[in-house]
Amino acid sequence: MTFQRARSEEQREIRRRAILDTAAAMLDEMPVAEISLNELSRRVGLAKSNVLRYFETREAVLLELLNRFIREWLTALAEELEAGVDPRLPAADRARLLTGVLSRSLADRPVLCGLFNAQGSVLEQNVSYEVVRQHKRESLDSLAVATTLIRKHLPELGDSARAYCLQVLVLAGALAAYLPAPPSVLAVYEAEPELAAMRATLHEALHLAVTMTTVGALPRD
Repeated sequence: MTFQRARSEEQREIRRRAILDTAAAMLDEMPVAEISLNELSRRVGLAKSNVLRYFETREAVLLELLNRFIREWLTALAEELEAGVDPRLPAADRARLLTGVLSRSLADRPVLCGLFNAQGSVLEQNVSYEVVRQHKRESLDSLAVATTLIRKHLPELGDSARAYCLQVLVLAGALAAYLPAPPSVLAVYEAEPELAAMRATLHEALHLAVTMTTVGALPRD
């Protein structure tokens, strides 16, 4: 892909989207740590200096991608919850169904979970005040959307719904650091079956963690 010099706002926006789309494709191939501006520039067909006209650092690109992926996920999650949680059921049953939908939805998006994991330690480093400020504002907006969604299907959470959503996202990021296990760990599990008690998929681990969080967040009778 090659570009002529962007002269209009529309052309600049097309170029920004191309950079983001290319970075998103790279994340399907490699972890966050392996994404470099040099490779991103090569794939998008721009000089590194030109990429930096649109995003001040590699981390700024990834932060904007995180914001995009969260918005896309919340749109999909709204549909998944509508289809998967029957509002006529008792609270305990709705909580169980919501937990299943939420954990499966996140596990199906390992790139998003990986970006959650890298957010504080990588993505929010090496970026300007303004980039962080914009990201945090978008994060608050997304958190409000998530809170409304969860409260709609499990109103029993009440004022705890916001903290519940934050906790679930933190769990998704934390578990993404360990799962799926790398080949070296899988080899150990195969060689020593007694150690395989710690083996789990991202979906399994998320389901257990989100279930425990849901149980803890619901009010006691």
